Amino acid sequence: MGELPLDINIQEPRWDQSTFLGRARHFFTVTDPRNLLLSGAQLEASRNIVQNYRAGVVTPGLTEDQLWRAKYVYDSAFHPDTGEKVVLIGRMSAQVPMNMTITGCMLTFYRQLGTAYVSATTGAVATALGLKSLTKHLPPLVGRFVPFAAVAAANCINIPLMRQRELQVGIPVTDEQGQRLGHSVAAAKQGIFQVVTSRICMAIPAMAIPPVIMDTLEKKDFLKRRPWLGAPLQVGLVGFCLVFATPLCCALFPQRSSIHVRRLEPELRAQIHEQNPSIEVVYYNKGL
Repeated sequence: MGELPLDINIQEPRWDQSTFLGRARHFFTVTDPRNLLLSGAQLEASRNIVQNYRAGVVTPGLTEDQLWRAKYVYDSAFHPDTGEKVVLIGRMSAQVPMNMTITGCMLTFYRQLGTAYVSATTGAVATALGLKSLTKHLPPLVGRFVPFAAVAAANCINIPLMRQRELQVGIPVTDEQGQRLGHSVAAAKQGIFQVVTSRICMAIPAMAIPPVIMDTLEKKDFLKRRPWLGAPLQVGLVGFCLVFATPLCCALFPQRSSIHVRRLEPELRAQIHEQNPSIEVVYYNKGL
């Protein structure tokens, strides 16, 4: 076998990001919880492979599959700008186990934790408290969905708040070749809407399916005799849902999304038409 060529673009995802399947495969790899189990030596080995390849040095015997594997391991553990190792719980590969624990506990102890989870967000607390009072006299199954409503409300409030600067000054928009054309608030609004939608959809399977299953199981003798199994079983169900929901919902919209020029601010629209009248669509990074 010959040496691996140096023209493989590992700056971009391996799969076509213009299709849902390509985006799904990318995010299944990015959010793979197994990356959390890799040792420090394995992480360093992947970093060396990636950095050497970017510098034009191919590790002897390296295959294309091994290069892509090293690229995704590197991306899962190291900051893209500083190159420093990210704290374990802050990595994309920690999304499933961290959310599994939080969501599982919320659903298990929803009478106590349903509102606490969003205590920092006034609107979400109001949603949770209001729905909790409304569901007091309804079947227990209905009350189990209060945490989901609170999480949905929290996402609708927290994400725009965290990205409020983008709503004030806009986010960079580029042409198809990546040439920056300016900043757009309209693109920021669209990107934030896409992220909020993805986050809410991500929570639906994990917070809607386990309550129905647990409500049925808790009526069975098996779980009545072993009530201590309730919490781990619920957390496990949530984890199973999140393993699929997290990457699939991250893939709902392209990371490099587009917006038509006519939807941009008048000043930016005029500036783009002055520079290049043929441009009809611009691109932006929607965030996660």
